[in-house]
Amino acid sequence: MSEISQQKANANAFRALHEGAKILLLPNVWDVASARVVEEAGFRAIATSSAGVAFSLGYPDGQKISRGEMLQAVARIVRAVRVPVTADAEAGYGERPEDAALTAAGVIEAGAVGMNFEEAAGEDGLADLTLQLEKIRAVRETATELNVRLVLNARTDVYLAQIGEPASRYDETVRRLRAYRDAGADCVFAPGVSDPEIIRRLVMDVRCPLNILAGPGAPSVPELQRLGVARVSLGSAPMRATLGLVRRMAEELKGAGTYRTLEDAPPHGDVNRMMRARPKPK
Repeated sequence: MSEISQQKANANAFRALHEGAKILLLPNVWDVASARVVEEAGFRAIATSSAGVAFSLGYPDGQKISRGEMLQAVARIVRAVRVPVTADAEAGYGERPEDAALTAAGVIEAGAVGMNFEEAAGEDGLADLTLQLEKIRAVRETATELNVRLVLNARTDVYLAQIGEPASRYDETVRRLRAYRDAGADCVFAPGVSDPEIIRRLVMDVRCPLNILAGPGAPSVPELQRLGVARVSLGSAPMRATLGLVRRMAEELKGAGTYRTLEDAPPHGDVNRMMRARPKPK
């Protein structure tokens, strides 16, 4: 199977994972090593974390990394795994719909079959809704032109950034997510929501696959599935958790002079095996 045919097959497979009876789990990765670990653990797809990639390359989060550097990291991950990969492309790396279209084309060129698209909430609040819809349509049109059924996951930061009065956040979230759905998003994302009742209402009100950002304090995966959530991701937390481990290792080494934090390290041979080139399925 050619690379183009394989990408199209992966795109169809990834889209189907949003519609199945089983919830789609995406522990986000930031480099080839983390992607191979997740793939070997048996996950059916892989999502990148834009913050995780940025941190690993020495940038703060928030579109401080260039489009090119982000997509280079995505391409390396795609080449290293067999399962579908969806790329976190922040807010599209530019203010214009044309910028979002260029980013979508780059995501597809990198071999990914999904794209996360966020609002880039700033000091003045959320991004302009009309502009966001134009960007989503531009992404959708680009994917159609390139003949790859890119799964677009559109995100609102109303809850994450605590925009507006608490009593108004739910209605604003629904308004924006419905608009994103109608503009062409395949899945919608409301990070910052962890209350089961709010999640249940969102599932009912947005009426398309819903992505929830999980972590400490969030409902368990079985509960999220019962609530009707289609997709669960972990964002940059896995990458930051590894930094926490490195911090504890450094503190233990400097303080006690012992090595207990290294006990969970996979054997060198196992990691070396994961890094060896594997041919794509034919």
